[in-house]
Amino acid sequence: MSSAHTHTEGRGRRNERTGLVVSDKADKTIKVEIDRLVKHTRYGKYMRSHSKFTAHDEKNEAKVGDKVLIVETRPLSKTKRWKLVSVIEKAVREGEQS
Repeated sequence: MSSAHTHTEGRGRRNERTGLVVSDKADKTIKVEIDRLVKHTRYGKYMRSHSKFTAHDEKNEAKVGDKVLIVETRPLSKTKRWKLVSVIEKAVREGEQS
């Protein structure tokens, strides 16, 4: 589910990641979990690993379960170093009809 692309908009190369929103409780902040496969150094078996990033969501548009694209940015707080670029896929929520 992880993808490491670069974003060039006049500020040089900026890391991008795609992941799932696991928390949106804080105002203008989301927590995004990135899953990736890591090869064990000795045994060669692929293991699933994950990291959680705190990202800035200015319009509070991302909700839990959404697949989002985040980009690296300057430090915004003690833990926030990422910013929401877009919501790639909305999660299906109970009570919603499509």
